Amino acid sequence: MLRDFANRLETRIIFTSRPLIYIIDLVAQRFGSLLGSNPELRPLVSRAYALSALQRHFIKAAPPYLAQSCTVLGLQFGTLTVAAANATVAAKLRQLAPELVVLLQNRGCEVNGIRVKVQVGYAPAPPRQQPRELSGTARNALNNFSDSLKESPLKQALQRISRKAG
Repeated sequence: MLRDFANRLETRIIFTSRPLIYIIDLVAQRFGSLLGSNPELRPLVSRAYALSALQRHFIKAAPPYLAQSCTVLGLQFGTLTVAAANATVAAKLRQLAPELVVLLQNRGCEVNGIRVKVQVGYAPAPPRQQPRELSGTARNALNNFSDSLKESPLKQALQRISRKAG
């Protein structure tokens, strides 16, 4: 019986968020299928596919800590324009630009230089903190402890806490 149970075990890897490359491909495919049927919009679709491919190449060429904070904006006259999330990432990207150009050229991209722009996004609102509640046991322990104390500011504070929690 134990052997049957062990044979049924399987390993699953669960991602809390999808990998960036997967999201880029998914968006490009949906965009392409939606607009690809319209002849007037085909150039736009081909440009989107090209940008998606450039983004994939950039993600594979750049160090992971930089790739997750950057987005490819475009390629014009051999200059790759990249948006960085903050000035620190932009500075490091500028330092690594010559090496990244070589890596991208080795991957078949026609890149002669990299131009970095800082595009700071909006910070998400901090989550509201829920007030913590004391369990009945904790409340009783506070009451017992405060009863054992002499009159003092500590005793008054503990009594206030147990009253508010209950």
